[in-house]
Amino acid sequence: MAQMTCPNCGKQVYGNVKTCPYCNHAIKGAGKLHWSGMNLRKVMIAVIALLVIWQIVILCMMASKSCSRSQEKKTEQVQAGNSKDDAHDNNDQNGTFAQVTAPKLPAQMEFCGEKINLDRIDMAERLDKELIITIYNQAQTALIIKRANRYFPVLIKILKQNKIPEDIIYLAVAESAMNVGSVSTAGAAGIWQFMSSTATEYGLEVNNEVDERFDIEKSTVAACQFLRKAYSQYGNWATACASYNSGMGKMSSELSDQQASNSFDLRLVSESSRYVFRIIAYKLFLHNPKSYGYRLTSDQLYQPIDYEVVEVNAEVPSWVSWAKAHGISYMQLRDYNPWIRNTKLTNSTGKTYKVKVPKKDALYRSKTKTTVYNKNWVID
Repeated sequence: MAQMTCPNCGKQVYGNVKTCPYCNHAIKGAGKLHWSGMNLRKVMIAVIALLVIWQIVILCMMASKSCSRSQEKKTEQVQAGNSKDDAHDNNDQNGTFAQVTAPKLPAQMEFCGEKINLDRIDMAERLDKELIITIYNQAQTALIIKRANRYFPVLIKILKQNKIPEDIIYLAVAESAMNVGSVSTAGAAGIWQFMSSTATEYGLEVNNEVDERFDIEKSTVAACQFLRKAYSQYGNWATACASYNSGMGKMSSELSDQQASNSFDLRLVSESSRYVFRIIAYKLFLHNPKSYGYRLTSDQLYQPIDYEVVEVNAEVPSWVSWAKAHGISYMQLRDYNPWIRNTKLTNSTGKTYKVKVPKKDALYRSKTKTTVYNKNWVID
């Protein structure tokens, strides 16, 4: 609102008037617009608000155009990616998601010399599930390949000596992932995952000083004995392997109750039902890991350890002192002889134990000869 001061009476006059309403004196400059300080501030605030709103509108328009261009670019990238050859290297680290594919299954295959019919939908899908889980559990599966290079030569030699099919090695893979020190929540232990009661039944010593479930050679012999007995009872290796998981008593009763001739046709708890298919999946995978995208080199595999065997048939008051006397640490002694479960050995019966003492050069990567058990495991 216009504001003026009457030159005659000095009073403030508001509005666009020509004479003072107090003294009727003519006011100079009447009809012209006058602004108070407060009115000017209001106008300035309004102008600033309009400018801010205009800036916001401009920014929104710019952001909209940017999003549109980004979406167009992504669409072009997807279209370009879809047109590329399926053999595109999945190992490039360009920030995009890795390709995910499902493995192809053969129409049939053999396990322990016996044909596995994968034309049956249920059989194929059960194997497909285990193979996909194996392939995409990359950390565990990569470690299996590395460990297998060290332990397969030892275990397969014993399997052959006991006239057990080589494919049984994959049972050990399914049981422990080739982890010699593995212990399950149920108490099964070692590379073949024996329960203590079953271990003693097949001649393994299990106590607080010695646990031969962790002895690679002895536990493998015990596994051979169990599986030979199971095969004699069931007549096929797949069912013999299934009984390794469920127990022969349980397997026999289920075969009888369900009037089936093999474990593939049994309705079992999930773990037992999946068990043999997990073993077969490991056979498929370890036959050629490269075909499933694994890219390991020879120097990344765990190498067999060269060692000397020292026979011990008396008491050992301190394994710590014993190890030091043989040029290794107590930790190294336990690593290469995991069956030792205490710092001492009473050995009141005078039993002979074979203790592995790694040679000095075998403890260093730079001095160890690189060997590869299966050339399909590596890319070099």
